[in-house]
Amino acid sequence: MKSQEDYQNKSSNTSSLVHEAITVPLLEANDNDVGDETRESFGWFKKVLDVEEAKNQVLFSLPMILTNVFYYSVTLVSVMFAGHLGDLELAGSTLANSWATVTGYAFMTGLSGALETLCGQGFGAKLYRNLGIYLQASCIISFFFSIIVSIFWLYTEPILVLLHQDPIIVKEAALYMKYLIPGLFAYGFLQNILRFLQTQTAVVPLVMLSALPVGMHIGVAYALVHCTELGFKGAPLAASFSLWISFLMLAMYVVCAKKFEHTWKGFSLESFCHIFTNLKLALPSAAMVCLEYWAFEILVFLAGLMPNAEKTTSLIAMCVNTETIAYMITYGVSAAASTRVSNELGAGNPDGAKNAMAVTIKLSLLLALTVVLALAFGHNIWAGLFSDSATIAEEFASMTPLLAISITFDSVQGVLSGVARGCGWQHLAVYANLATFYFIGMPIAILLGFKLKLYAKGLWIGLISGLSCQAGTLLLITLRRKWTKIDLHENTSK
Repeated sequence: MKSQEDYQNKSSNTSSLVHEAITVPLLEANDNDVGDETRESFGWFKKVLDVEEAKNQVLFSLPMILTNVFYYSVTLVSVMFAGHLGDLELAGSTLANSWATVTGYAFMTGLSGALETLCGQGFGAKLYRNLGIYLQASCIISFFFSIIVSIFWLYTEPILVLLHQDPIIVKEAALYMKYLIPGLFAYGFLQNILRFLQTQTAVVPLVMLSALPVGMHIGVAYALVHCTELGFKGAPLAASFSLWISFLMLAMYVVCAKKFEHTWKGFSLESFCHIFTNLKLALPSAAMVCLEYWAFEILVFLAGLMPNAEKTTSLIAMCVNTETIAYMITYGVSAAASTRVSNELGAGNPDGAKNAMAVTIKLSLLLALTVVLALAFGHNIWAGLFSDSATIAEEFASMTPLLAISITFDSVQGVLSGVARGCGWQHLAVYANLATFYFIGMPIAILLGFKLKLYAKGLWIGLISGLSCQAGTLLLITLRRKWTKIDLHENTSK
């Protein structure tokens, strides 16, 4: 009995010691080992950047960047195959691809932006069934506008001739556009499904689902251009075919994957009831994207009206392409901002949405700094990919500091535009883009470029003025606007 009592007393003492050890904070026990300076520096770093939030956003952004690059490559590869047929084919396909982007692809991408608000906030609010309904409504809208844009594309030749483009090149471009029309419908559907998946943070499979069609597209484009009698026509036809393959692969993934069984319940006539709600966000979202795309294209057009038009146009086109590629990198971060903000607002957590936005802006600045450093040290190599002319390379080097500024502002406004889409503020962003680009940026570009004869530099300084004012205006809207979720018709689904 005595030995049993001793055992119980020892056990009691041991358990009390264990309990005492557990209740002592681990960080407090390790404070002396870590040191004050280390703790202060780590605390400062956590204040500067929310490490966990940043990690999640980086893991989200990288797949989105790769996916965006892969889908962008489909039409670009077709232009490359067409360009190898001759100088006229290169000029025609390049003009057609630029025209298609400005009048069609950008518009379709913008229309799908409504889903970043509706599906993003719906997913955060756990109204899962609504996501599939919104997706169908958005596809109906995309189909309707694809018909309108297709009719517009059929009149490419007279429109471009009216804009004083070379009639011979325009004829080739119009032929190229004709065979791109089937792909426009697929592109609209594709963008909608991408937003549907993006708002559910299902982005990792997108890398494989976008890489496979690009690999197939190279073979299809080669076969149609070089192994059939289609020749030049085969390049845009291959792009249309590959865009449909891309869309069908994503659609099959949504239908077959079990993870979407709550958000995709099949086709429903209820989607027609949500078309107007979707349209109220889709049209401003499309206007947001198009107003910015058009501003860059206007710069190229203005460069063609300058005294040394050939050199200035080439230089501005190089800068526009560089800016576009830099924006494609920050686009993944913009998508992360839209998704995180919309999900948090849908869940009724505006503070979490604001924290996500702050982290995303810091990440975008880090990305912009990386691109700017690469451009600063490698601008001669980059210019050499566009032209063998030493004069062009020298002029591009002088434009590099201005490009660094514009890329920085563009990365910030890209994130703030994503926040606007996530919050459902597209209509406010339209006014901001219209005012800053067309009432501030363009007049300054024309004044400096033509009146003060700064030419390419003047045009780009005008663009920087527009971008900086756009970023400042969007930031002001973000800080002053009340962060609330939109009405998601909770009574219609759950």
